[in-house]
Amino acid sequence: MRMKSGKKLATLALSMTLLTGSLAACSSDNSNSNPKNSGSDKQDNKQITLRMIESLTSPSRTEIIQASIDKFEEQNPDIKVELISPPFDQADNKIRTMLGAKQELDVLEVRDLNVAEFVNNGYVEPLNELTKSWDDFSTVTAVAQSVATVGDKLYFIPNGLYQRQLFYRADWLKDAGLEVPTTYEEIVNASIKLTDTANNRYGFSFRGGPGANSVPDTMIQAYNSEIINVDDAMFLKDGGTIYSSPEAKSALELYLKLYKEGSPPDSINWGFQEQVQAFTSGVTAFLLQDPDVIQVLADGMEEGTWATAPMPTGPAGKALIAAGGAGWGISTNSKNKEAAWKLIAFLSSPEENTALSKSHGTVPIHSSATEDEFFQSGPYKTLLDMTNKPDTFINYKPPFQYPANGKWGTVAMESGQAMLLGQTSLDDTLKQWDDYWAAAKAELNK
Repeated sequence: MRMKSGKKLATLALSMTLLTGSLAACSSDNSNSNPKNSGSDKQDNKQITLRMIESLTSPSRTEIIQASIDKFEEQNPDIKVELISPPFDQADNKIRTMLGAKQELDVLEVRDLNVAEFVNNGYVEPLNELTKSWDDFSTVTAVAQSVATVGDKLYFIPNGLYQRQLFYRADWLKDAGLEVPTTYEEIVNASIKLTDTANNRYGFSFRGGPGANSVPDTMIQAYNSEIINVDDAMFLKDGGTIYSSPEAKSALELYLKLYKEGSPPDSINWGFQEQVQAFTSGVTAFLLQDPDVIQVLADGMEEGTWATAPMPTGPAGKALIAAGGAGWGISTNSKNKEAAWKLIAFLSSPEENTALSKSHGTVPIHSSATEDEFFQSGPYKTLLDMTNKPDTFINYKPPFQYPANGKWGTVAMESGQAMLLGQTSLDDTLKQWDDYWAAAKAELNK
């Protein structure tokens, strides 16, 4: 988002595969499908309408997915697909609302961030039996399967894998005589040095809006690298949460400094699109993001002005990294499960998945993509570099098994903004985060 067990699966994933608006196709939530459909996909040769909704929306991505759907419809004239594409920042809530209200929905984009929540609420169908008759499943990598698994059941087929890396303005660093940062302390210091408010230049593309927890969580995990439980990475080896340690306070103090001294003030409200736009438009010098931004940068920036580097490390010289993903699942209430699976299998084929990855900058899910040089050079090479140093870039298992993980982003964003604005203290913020995850674990273990 994202799963594997420790270092080995991350190495396997990247070595095998090498490792978001408008309402596009619907004006309301009323289904156009036949209300008399009783669950059989074949009704007197009548056309089936599948309602499909995506989460990680962007105009270019929606266009690519629609092109694949068009091909599917050509091959399956008895099936029509209605693609629903809400604005990115509203999509997950839109999906939750539709599922909770039991509106007609067949295929939905499930994320590693919310799969446990959806499973806990009975919203999505397990796919294990369906994959048994899908020949292409044999080349779906272990990490792709792990991202989509809760317990021993597979709930979606990933449409791409993500792993963060550092994007930086190579030209800015050269002009300033600065080396590429390798640690979080170095990236904060460089961000401060590169900040020139008079010329609307800042060091870091901060993200204080939706998805705000990504950077502080990653920093805190890196600072806890010697004592973290990599198989349950919101917790330490002693059972406490990652927010309970002195190292967590040091990391959050640095994070606060990064915002106050090296980031645009209005970035406290930025989400994904704003932080990427700031980087591409020449407002910021550093961006921590997944490879799905690569094509955006390549299309919007001059060659040679930007480059990639491994994730920054903490005081012990280590970084905590994880692959994530989103993909296609089947709604439990779907009346067209057979046709829904047929669509998912088509979109998830090596040909369609690799094409989506190439055009949108995600890592393909099939091991067969290993042979494609596209994923072995340029900005993707950093991902391989990190994989080849598993003792430095330590893979961890995100908390996807916790239903509370689905709401963590909102909780962390709201409390984090209060801290950044000085409305609450750093210590109180850490205590709130600590309490949240302690309660999440207690709930899971009931």
